[in-house]
Amino acid sequence: MVRFVINRFFSGLLAIFVLATITFFLMHLIPGGPFNAEKINARALALMEARYGFDRPVYVQYFDYMKDLARGDLGISVKKIGYTVNEIIAEKFPISLRLGLVALLLSLFLGIPLGMLAAAKRDKIPDRVIMFITSIGYSVPGFVVGALLLYFLGIRWQLLPIMRLDTPLHYIMPASALAFSPLSYITRLTRSGLLDVIDQDYIKTARAKGLTRVVVVGKHALRNSIIPVVTYLGPLTANTIVGGFVVERIFSIPGLGAYFITSITNRDYPMIMGTTVFYAIILILANMIVDITYGIVDPRIKKY
Repeated sequence: MVRFVINRFFSGLLAIFVLATITFFLMHLIPGGPFNAEKINARALALMEARYGFDRPVYVQYFDYMKDLARGDLGISVKKIGYTVNEIIAEKFPISLRLGLVALLLSLFLGIPLGMLAAAKRDKIPDRVIMFITSIGYSVPGFVVGALLLYFLGIRWQLLPIMRLDTPLHYIMPASALAFSPLSYITRLTRSGLLDVIDQDYIKTARAKGLTRVVVVGKHALRNSIIPVVTYLGPLTANTIVGGFVVERIFSIPGLGAYFITSITNRDYPMIMGTTVFYAIILILANMIVDITYGIVDPRIKKY
């Protein structure tokens, strides 16, 4: 296991290096720059580019950035004057983290029981209703769900607050918008996994011993069918914690997502690089934890 963790650590570093390299050069291949939209003369433009080092050759900027990145320095934001990218992430990420964790828990605590219910009632009305709803949820993007919730529950019927995350009630709509699609997918994964194992010999043996349906499904069948859900948790965790960019914009949540979107439109190079690298780190760590969890959920899976 130790060897596996070390190998994944170094492969993760390599993945971050490759991603940062590709993002850096693609970003500079796009015509224009961070200050082209500003109404300033040529001399002022030259001074601004010199201040942030954009007047140097691209390869020099690349090597300087990679050296700073190795030290954990993500640079200085071009548009938010006086703030480093590290400070912005440290300030805004906890907001996105809280929202993402609520959405993640909502997906798991509703998706797995619904999948178990659908498998237990296979081809009956509960199964058909759940599969119909999850088919819609898996197909509809989160920002569409968010916009519908905002209009009906927030504006038209005025049942829930529509902006920020000041109280627990503020979490209901944005968390539901983030969770609807992964909840639907987890439900379908759980159902299909249970249906694959529920007719196997060891399940029949457990039933023959007189064990209750709850024990058979919860202790024996679910544990051996949950691997696809565990696999999905890696990218799901990263997406819900860091990836709710559009949902945050819809509900005016001052999280990291707002800076990711505005950094692209404003051509804030350090912020683009910083959020991209930060997202990659979260994704790699989440996948590493998932791989380690395999051995806990199913001892037959070994990592070396």
